[in-house]
Amino acid sequence: MRNDNKGISRRDFTKKSATALAGISLLQIGSPLLASSIVSRNDIEVNLFSKHLQFLDYNEMCSAAADIGFNGLDLTVRPKGHVLPENVTEDLPKAVEAMKKYGLKPQMLTTNVWDISNETEQRVLEAASKAGFNHYRTGWLTYPENTSIEESQAIFSEQAAKLGEVNKKLGLIGCYQNHAGNHVGAPIWDLPTILSKADDNYMGCQYDIRHAVVEGGKSWELDLRRIEPLIKSIVIKDFKWGYKNGKYEPINTPLGEGVVEFDKYFSLLKKYKINVPISLHLEYDLGGAEHGAKEITMDKKEVFAKMKHDLLFIREAWQRAQ
Repeated sequence: MRNDNKGISRRDFTKKSATALAGISLLQIGSPLLASSIVSRNDIEVNLFSKHLQFLDYNEMCSAAADIGFNGLDLTVRPKGHVLPENVTEDLPKAVEAMKKYGLKPQMLTTNVWDISNETEQRVLEAASKAGFNHYRTGWLTYPENTSIEESQAIFSEQAAKLGEVNKKLGLIGCYQNHAGNHVGAPIWDLPTILSKADDNYMGCQYDIRHAVVEGGKSWELDLRRIEPLIKSIVIKDFKWGYKNGKYEPINTPLGEGVVEFDKYFSLLKKYKINVPISLHLEYDLGGAEHGAKEITMDKKEVFAKMKHDLLFIREAWQRAQ
């Protein structure tokens, strides 16, 4: 686990971590964001991306996630999500009530927030803070064709700094996901520059190993080394290369059936002392649930079994990693 509280020595931090494991609250040690993620080296918290349960209402979704064994949900609060941004003040507390009813921790959100001057996006963050969440994924960015990449990065950097200031006031961490394709952050080296002016206690990266390997190939380890100080949450999923529609492209797979080297990846996370909230994504065939369908063509028990498989894979691979 990374020590984000720079005012605590390694010896003091070790002592405090041991106290946490004994069951004594550490909420008094500075940042509430640090306290929320204190776990031992071999404990992890896995949240299910709620996009994959959008065929269920709040109670059914939370009941299913708890039965499968997740610690929480990475709740979609965005257009077409479980909570619509325009209804966040009324609906987010309902979702959180259902989560708590089934013992799930309100920790992670997926949003389209980036422009803090937007009143709806402001309300999303305010509601998230009030409901007890501490990590959220921001919206994605694209490079305009009529502006140089350097000029765009300078603009994005100022925006990230402003967003970080709001996060600090609300006790939130904003996480920008690296996503393969023609997106800002697909080349992971975009992000240190864009995040350079933001307080790194409140703005960072949601590191997605699947997208990093798609874009980085064999250099993903260097990408991880470059971005690791900024990783505040991670996404887990897998893929393989396949020939489809006349070209080679990434084909999403269950965990362990693709090309992501999870043993090496988890070992590096431990080496860098990164133990942050995890969001499990399942982008392979789930009868439409992989795309967030409201109605699915696969028996929900089969969907749940696939989720259970990937959850167990994560926990076993994490324990195995040295």
